Amino acid sequence: MGVRLMVVDDHRLLAEALASALKLRGHRVLAAAAPTAGAADLVVSRAPEVCLFGTSTPAEPGAFDPILRIKRERPQVAVVVLGPVPSPRGIAAAFAAGASGYVRHDERIEGVERAMAKARSGEAAVAPQLLQGAFAELLNPAVQPDDEGQRLLQMLTPREVEVLVRVAEGEDTRLIAAGMGIAPSTARTHVQRVLMKLGVGSRLEAAALAARTGLLERAAGATERHQGSDPVE
Repeated sequence: MGVRLMVVDDHRLLAEALASALKLRGHRVLAAAAPTAGAADLVVSRAPEVCLFGTSTPAEPGAFDPILRIKRERPQVAVVVLGPVPSPRGIAAAFAAGASGYVRHDERIEGVERAMAKARSGEAAVAPQLLQGAFAELLNPAVQPDDEGQRLLQMLTPREVEVLVRVAEGEDTRLIAAGMGIAPSTARTHVQRVLMKLGVGSRLEAAALAARTGLLERAAGATERHQGSDPVE
């Protein structure tokens, strides 16, 4: 089944070439736009399922500001960044802005399609080696946890704390529901509340924030203390 998408790139020729290739493969391309800085308006108005966001300068300050706006106004739009292999912090910045994936701009069209499908289904679309490098820098062990972790922990209920720990362990909604003895719809609601309270747009961002601030360690300890104290929903 084709994906309803938009292609955005600072280089119009690249945007139009990729859009044409994807159309030939059965996808519905709503628009191919350039430059990326002015494309957020179009993405917000058209609301595609996926936005392919091409950039040649992922490490530049403000490179992903359009993604911040897209995710703020159209959180259901999955954004996949197409770019060079930057420093790990560049990839981390893309996800921190709300991107659902990062694909090298020299990837084959089949790889782009796989990333689109994963992002549309709510999964992180990024090569494992890129993700490992990003997390290694994002979660720099030289940075000591501060009081931010404790402040965030106080915003969560015991049940939401358990959900956060499970999210950080990579459990999907079905596994969270089974492990906590609750309905998948209830698990999904808990996850959305956790994301909202932490002020992030994805499970990946929640896990990164929890680890970076020391919230993850505090949450794991809180889960052990409170496990079994909440009524089963």
